[in-house]
Amino acid sequence: MKIQILKEIIQKKSSKEKFAVLTNLINGNSEIFEFGKFLSKDFESSKKEIENYHYLKKNGVIDGTQIFIQNYIKPIEVIIVGAVHISQYLVDLFKNLDFEVKIIDPRKYFITTERFPNIEIINGWPEEILKKLQTSSNNALITLTHDPKIDDPALRHALKNKFFYIGALGSKKTHIKRCERLKEAGFSEKEIDSIHGPIGIKLGGKSAPEIALSIVAQLVSETNKLLLNSKNK
Repeated sequence: MKIQILKEIIQKKSSKEKFAVLTNLINGNSEIFEFGKFLSKDFESSKKEIENYHYLKKNGVIDGTQIFIQNYIKPIEVIIVGAVHISQYLVDLFKNLDFEVKIIDPRKYFITTERFPNIEIINGWPEEILKKLQTSSNNALITLTHDPKIDDPALRHALKNKFFYIGALGSKKTHIKRCERLKEAGFSEKEIDSIHGPIGIKLGGKSAPEIALSIVAQLVSETNKLLLNSKNK
C-alpha cells in the first residue's frame, strides 16, 4: 500500500470520516472509496458491489470479485442531556452498538464517574458546553431532565445545527408546552416537528430499561435512514 494512501487513511480516521479501503487482490493496488467518488480501472467494473458492501458495512472479499474491502464507518455521536437513571441503561446499549456517547448535566451529584464509568461525562450547562463542542448533522441529541432550563437550550442548539436525530423525554402534555416555547424562540413548525417527543418507539413499557430500549430502537431506525440517504446521494 502506498504511503500517500496510508497518510490519507490516518487523516480520515482522525477526522472520523466514513470511507472504505479497496485492495485489488490480483495486482495489489489499493485506493480509498467514498460514495460519489470516481473509481480507477482496477475497481470501476465492480462499483455496484462495492457500494452495496460499504452500505452494509461488510468487510472482506466481495463476492464474485478479486476485491477486498475494509470499511471505516463514521461513528454516530450521541449527546445525552441528563445523567438520570435511564441514561445508565442507554450508555450500555449504545456501547454495544458502537455509538460515541457524551453525557451533559449541570448537577454534580448526578453526573459522577461512579454512576457512569468509562464514558465521557461533562458537568456544566448544555447551553455553554454545546457551544464548545464540534457538533454537526451527524449528531443525535437525547434530553431527559424534564427541566426547561437544562433541556431547552440543548434542543435549540440541535435544531440550529440540524442534528439528524432529536428526542425529548416527557408526556404529550409536556411536549406541547415544549413546542410552544420553541415556537416563541423563533423555530418553524417543520423544525419543531422534527423532534421525537415523546421520545422512543411505543413498546408499552414504563421501566427505565424499557424506555431506554425504546429510545435506542428509534435512534437506530433513524440512523439506518441516514445511511440509506447518504448512499443514494
